[in-house]
Amino acid sequence: MILLPIPKKVEEKEGSLMLRMNTMIMMDQSCPQGARVYAGQLKEEISTWAGLKLDISRGVFRKGDILLKVDESLDQDHYSLKIDREGAFLTGGSLHALGYAVQTLRQIVRQKAGLLPWVSIEDEPDIKNRGFYHDATRGRIQSMENLKKLADTLCFYKMNQLQLYVEHTYLFRDMTELWRDEEPLTAEEIMELDQYCYDRGIELIPSLATFGHMYKLLGTRTCEDLCEMPDSFGKMFSFEDRMAHHTVNVSNPGSIAMVKNLVREFMQLFRTDKFNICADETFDLGKGKSAKLAEEKGTGVLYVDYIKELFQFLVDNGKVPMFWGDIISGHPELCPELPKEVICLTWGYVENQSDWAAKIIHKAGALQYLCPGVCGWNTWVNYMSGSYKNIVRMCGFARQYNAIGVLNTDWGDFGHVNQPIFSIPGLIYGAVCSWGENVPEYEEMNRQISILEFGDASGEFVGLLGEGCGKQVFGWYNAVAIKEWAQKGREREKIQELFEKEDMSKVPDRNGAIEILEAKLRECSRHLDSRSRWILECAHVALEATRVWNETGLFLSNLQKGQKPENGAAIAGELERCLHYYQRLWRENSKSGDIDKISDVFCWYADLLRRPVD
Repeated sequence: MILLPIPKKVEEKEGSLMLRMNTMIMMDQSCPQGARVYAGQLKEEISTWAGLKLDISRGVFRKGDILLKVDESLDQDHYSLKIDREGAFLTGGSLHALGYAVQTLRQIVRQKAGLLPWVSIEDEPDIKNRGFYHDATRGRIQSMENLKKLADTLCFYKMNQLQLYVEHTYLFRDMTELWRDEEPLTAEEIMELDQYCYDRGIELIPSLATFGHMYKLLGTRTCEDLCEMPDSFGKMFSFEDRMAHHTVNVSNPGSIAMVKNLVREFMQLFRTDKFNICADETFDLGKGKSAKLAEEKGTGVLYVDYIKELFQFLVDNGKVPMFWGDIISGHPELCPELPKEVICLTWGYVENQSDWAAKIIHKAGALQYLCPGVCGWNTWVNYMSGSYKNIVRMCGFARQYNAIGVLNTDWGDFGHVNQPIFSIPGLIYGAVCSWGENVPEYEEMNRQISILEFGDASGEFVGLLGEGCGKQVFGWYNAVAIKEWAQKGREREKIQELFEKEDMSKVPDRNGAIEILEAKLRECSRHLDSRSRWILECAHVALEATRVWNETGLFLSNLQKGQKPENGAAIAGELERCLHYYQRLWRENSKSGDIDKISDVFCWYADLLRRPVD
């Protein structure tokens, strides 16, 4: 029997409880009104997997029923699940802990249908705060339906926090320049999602860029004077520049006033007491308009003075501030100046991640979350094996350095080109690793996720998906970088270095391997639950994108070598055909976001490939 996350104590016994048409899902008088959502989840699971439409009620428990109960004498995160000949008994130390018991029974029903094995489970998480972070700015703003599905998935795997990263993709009432050519999140949508998450034991936490990464805002006519570097208005869009520049000018008092107004408006949409100001990667700080001030005080002091004022503003408004820790880890001596409530989000995304930053923040005495990643950025299919290793290490550091939370990240660098479904295995890795130390090995974890999440009887599906990233030679980052370097009329040396670094001779073998992988996925699809088979189209389009971009890279590499390849027009057609299907998938689950900017990269290369080769 597969249970994810793995419970602390499981005792299986001989025997089974058969659910019947007169079985009732009974809510004990101890259950608050919110328990109705969990009872509804259980009812739907049993209807789907056991074919029985059970009734929900309050009242007297009878033999064979399913009883939901809250027992406040238990620790608030503790739950128990007992199934025997008398019935199924789910108890939580709080409403959300009762929800954990329900998710465990849902997982059992998904595998055992209406014949539930006798079992006794006692369980609680190691780490109190277990969150997921989705980039809703740089590329993909998922539809409300999809965001609710994300919340459902988080709930199913017992995670309790969600953050959506926002730079310019919220409809600020008085900032029309910011979103005039976007399809932003609205106040109604955020409040609706906040309620949906709350009903499922998930805390929706606002996350707003307030220092660095303010590309769109600081590029407006109204706010260009608040940008650290000059001439921020009117520039051609660049994925690379959006990542690397646009930090607020801390020497201008108007900067902090403007940011406070944004925070004030945004915070009121959420019921949580937390607010993430981000404040990461302030690359330009002290290099432009605040250079003189940086000479006097030092950039570390400039940084801390700015975030201290924002933190105090949040504390005065009853909020617990959060921020990314990449800058402060370089100035740990300044940590004592921050309010004691502040939570540092210590991030690191490589598979052999060092504990350097976590150790520094711990030694400085600051509260921290450890933040790994699902490794989907700049890839058509997530780098799942790297994600697994990164998450295991970072969750280990969280325990080692007494972190109060884990926040697993799904960033959208350069357009968030990976389909959201490909981040779900990484999400589950994070759920399992942050809950407890009992973590299956990579291959076994993928087998269990294949069965439990995707209904794959073969257990091979996630492992096969994980092979997709390894077939890339000429990746999305390279494609974007070369286009933008060429349009700027410089960086010829960097383009040459890129092709010298990337061995395009691997393309024929990698593309041949893609064909084999596609065949394996088709074979595996026969074992998938029918409701999961739509993912095959996502995988096919992603692998086709990998293949055709590999061909594009090989074509350009041959040109660099002075050869005259003749298949440019054919590759151009394949790029455009792939883009058509990719756009269709995008619009099925996301708002417009960066799809036009992504399409522009495809079309630029298609035009380039059709040029006559001299």
